[in-house]
Amino acid sequence: MVHRVVEFFRSIPAALAIPTVFLMAAGETALFLGLIVPGELAVVLGGVLASQGRVPLGGILAAAVLGPIVGDSIGYFIGRRYGRRFFARRRRKGWAKARLWLRRRGPQAVFVGRFAAFLRSIIPAAAGVARVPYRRFLPWSVAAGIVWGAGSALLGYLVGRNFETLARWVGHLSLALLALVIAGAGWFLLRRRLKSRRRARRRRTSVRTLSAAARGSRST
Repeated sequence: MVHRVVEFFRSIPAALAIPTVFLMAAGETALFLGLIVPGELAVVLGGVLASQGRVPLGGILAAAVLGPIVGDSIGYFIGRRYGRRFFARRRRKGWAKARLWLRRRGPQAVFVGRFAAFLRSIIPAAAGVARVPYRRFLPWSVAAGIVWGAGSALLGYLVGRNFETLARWVGHLSLALLALVIAGAGWFLLRRRLKSRRRARRRRTSVRTLSAAARGSRST
């Protein structure tokens, strides 16, 4: 299946590339297509086409970001309306896994789940079934769509000449991207903590200096 998708993108007319990236990225969660073909493959290959000058990179980035956000919202409302009956008959193990993921992590699971192929396909619907408030669901979906969509498209753009090798590793790309996001967030938080500690030390030093000066003035 992956090979067929690669061949399809090799021969696709340029005018259809951006709509195809959008529809495949959206359909991954809106229609559960991700259980068959990972949507990141289409996004990465869209980036490859942009690197070859066949389509504008801006259009691919827009499709790569908007597709998953729209798809997540459709999947959420499908799950909210029809999910209980669907999951009662099919994919019980998958539903149980998604439900456990949501219970442990809350709405943040929508963000983290975006970077795992199976969870990405089912988490939005599971959030709808679990009645996660949409106002809490949407911000995490938007954040995930921006990071995952833009990151996958840019990765395809940067390594476009080796797209066949990239396609073989596509199942691991999202996890690698998530690792980078976590590492970046960890570095940012560590930096903030170190700055806070330095400011606290300066305040304590200032307080001690002022106290010493006050004691000196009283003694004189």
